Amino acid sequence: MNAVKTAVLLGLLSGLFLVVGEAIGGRQGLYYALIFAGIMNFAGYFFSDKIALSMYQAQPVSETENPEAYRRVEPIVRNLCHRMGLPMPKLYLIPEDSPNAFATGRNPSHASVAFTTGILRLMNDNEIEGVVAHELGHVLHRDILISSVAAMVAAAITMLARMAFWFGPRGDNDDDRGSMWGGLLMMILAPIAAMLIQMAISRSREYDADAASAKYVGSPYPLVNALQKLDTWSKRIPMDASPATAHMFIIKPFTGESVMRMFSTHPSTEDRIERLEHMR
Repeated sequence: MNAVKTAVLLGLLSGLFLVVGEAIGGRQGLYYALIFAGIMNFAGYFFSDKIALSMYQAQPVSETENPEAYRRVEPIVRNLCHRMGLPMPKLYLIPEDSPNAFATGRNPSHASVAFTTGILRLMNDNEIEGVVAHELGHVLHRDILISSVAAMVAAAITMLARMAFWFGPRGDNDDDRGSMWGGLLMMILAPIAAMLIQMAISRSREYDADAASAKYVGSPYPLVNALQKLDTWSKRIPMDASPATAHMFIIKPFTGESVMRMFSTHPSTEDRIERLEHMR
């Protein structure tokens, strides 16, 4: 059901993008929106992982670089990849005290998993295994690509709306031009709608990654314990994370701001734990 929901939401997001283009610029605006969508999706597919890793100053983890972290996480990751039938991803360490982790990459053959120094200090090996299995669940389900495309399209919709705000919507004297009032309405409503759809897609994928962790670890409790710690300590040690990449992390980086649930990239931790406990 989550897969069907995600497909429907992606369709709505893409449709909204085309509607915005037509409302702002008529038929010509629709064509521009299609071209713009193609460019944004191409960039999201090939470069989103490099952008995310560089944004958080992620450092490679190998036998020669960050060897202590490598000796701890590499056996856990390799064992889970064997169980899940995945190639070994690249490993990265983020110099950040706030505990968190994320996976990125356009497909399983080009995947990377990044951990903050805070999560490695906080978690025991069983909890790290639960976290890694969750992140590899995203890789297995190709959620990284889905979320990246959704984020790019939502950003493009917002950008189009801002462009229309500065340059003004096209008038409706010409049949090939969008409606003035439709364009004005789109400037206000389209970015909000795009953000809501993107957040809903992100929440759906988190549930499936949680289920993958429970399945391939053999128990939901390593991830349950990890989520409980993450929920507590991410509030004590906030992370300066970009809203554009918040959907990537295992738990939404806490910035000290409260948000309504429908505007969140992640389901509530309590809801995730309750679902996991039903899988025991």
